Amino acid sequence: MFSRKNKLLVMKIVSLFSVVRGYNIPIIILAQYLSAVFILAPEKRALAILLDFNLFILVFASALTIASGYIINNFYDSQKDLINRPNKSMLDRLVSQKTKLSVYFTLNFVVALMALFISWRAFLFFSVYIFLIWFYSHKIKKIPIVGNLTSALLAVLPFFAILLYYYNSISFNEIENHKGHFAVIFAHATFLFLLLLIREMIKDLENIKGDLANNYQTIPILYGEIVAKKSITVLTFLTIIPVYILIEIYDVGYMDIYFYGCLIVLIFFVLYLWQSNTKEQFLLLHNVLKFLIVSGVFCIVLINPSVLWHGKNMLLKI
Repeated sequence: MFSRKNKLLVMKIVSLFSVVRGYNIPIIILAQYLSAVFILAPEKRALAILLDFNLFILVFASALTIASGYIINNFYDSQKDLINRPNKSMLDRLVSQKTKLSVYFTLNFVVALMALFISWRAFLFFSVYIFLIWFYSHKIKKIPIVGNLTSALLAVLPFFAILLYYYNSISFNEIENHKGHFAVIFAHATFLFLLLLIREMIKDLENIKGDLANNYQTIPILYGEIVAKKSITVLTFLTIIPVYILIEIYDVGYMDIYFYGCLIVLIFFVLYLWQSNTKEQFLLLHNVLKFLIVSGVFCIVLINPSVLWHGKNMLLKI
């Protein structure tokens, strides 16, 4: 049996796990590695990528930065979350604001040391990234449109860190040969950015009460739900552009099945959006977008499934 002190400690660990959204971190790490293997460096052996220590440091630093970002975001949104997410907010409050800030600064210090180990460019990138996350949570988040765009951009930035890592490892002559490759990466990033931006705007519809009580100037509050729904509809139809580029112009292997599936789901998503008026309905739409984003991570392997087969044969030989 746990003593009362041990139970409290366990609850605080669970609370901190909730604050940093620990359930998201493994997905982010997996997404970065799968992107490296199947999108960013398909010409390299998968095992070589997995054993690349500098890449490991880069991915781990990204994960810690995102975790610290969740902490500072939770710190500034504590009052709003009491209204929008009362159950989660009560769990998060088991860890004091002082402890949250201590963990936040510790994580950022560790990230800075890890980035310095890789290069001064990595240190500069993560320093700017950490500052942008803080500035977004402190100021930008309350600005309509700009806040949504910044949030989606910050979620995509870790993947550009890996892109820059591989970009710096190739010669100037090889850059010309990789132009088409970079176009594919940009199309993938654009599709993900649009999904994240749509999700942010759905969250604004979902959290109107808390935003209104805490003076957050979101699109639904300033211009009304109809304008917000029209904006989301336009963004949803814009996803057709990167999907068309990836399916019709470039080769994404069997991942085209995922993109076709996304388009079908997004059609029903828009139809349901215009029938939605309650927090529960907007939460359902939010979860649909989460599902599309997370399933997209796992579907990256469909670009070239043979990589997994070769990797399996290699491990068997070892």
